[in-house]
Amino acid sequence: MIEFQEVSKVYNGSVGAVSEFSLVVPSHRTVVLVGSSGSGKTTLIRMVNRMVEPTSGAVLIDGEDVAKKDAVALRRSIGYVMQQGGLLPHRTVIDNVATVPVLNGVPKKKARTAALDLLDTVGLDTSLASRYPAELSGGQQQRVGVARALAADPNILLMDEPFGAVDPIVRRELQDELLRLQAELGKTILFVTHDTDEAFRLADHVVVLKEHSVIAQQGTPQEILAHPADDFVRTFVGADDKDRKLTIEDVQGRQVALDGDGRLVGVIE
Repeated sequence: MIEFQEVSKVYNGSVGAVSEFSLVVPSHRTVVLVGSSGSGKTTLIRMVNRMVEPTSGAVLIDGEDVAKKDAVALRRSIGYVMQQGGLLPHRTVIDNVATVPVLNGVPKKKARTAALDLLDTVGLDTSLASRYPAELSGGQQQRVGVARALAADPNILLMDEPFGAVDPIVRRELQDELLRLQAELGKTILFVTHDTDEAFRLADHVVVLKEHSVIAQQGTPQEILAHPADDFVRTFVGADDKDRKLTIEDVQGRQVALDGDGRLVGVIE
């Protein structure tokens, strides 16, 4: 479990990126922070692995303040996936994935063998193991990034706009892959995005943020879309958009869903 206890972050003595933010991220669930630029999403996620230190307040993992942990050991115990993968360009795919286990003392041969298995886990052909990041597509790089984050078998995954730099088709595939992995592995995932559709698709629990990480609303995707807390949330999640307002129509004995413009969305089973 991750717990934020009234954390704030002030830069240069006056600019507040985060203001008294509190939240509990339950174990084995996916919580998505969604908000526009300036909402402090990335600052919050980086407080968990101490890449950013709060000005006040505390971040706890399983009841222990992360400020009391060794920062390097903490980071090696948490999976971290960022936009565009963040892979080491001078290392092959297999060595990128094996990086943290080797740093933790796992023999290189054993770490590489496990890395090959992880490539298969994230849906990559093991023939890519000897390639360098520049020789991969954007989607492949992101899958390698996920494999690397999983390599030390962490309980927690931090994912900071991990699919934001790929095209919509690949993005959908990567979302599918994450849903499959979470169903199999049951990690505690804190995910950051500015895309409400992505948030609603991936999250067990969504937290909509205003500037300075003020929580506008939190709840399940269904709760937020059905009952936006205010006009800000209603506009941000597009609750009144035509493609979110569906009607049901009977066509030759089968029910189909239509959007606000009368276009087919899907079939009701």
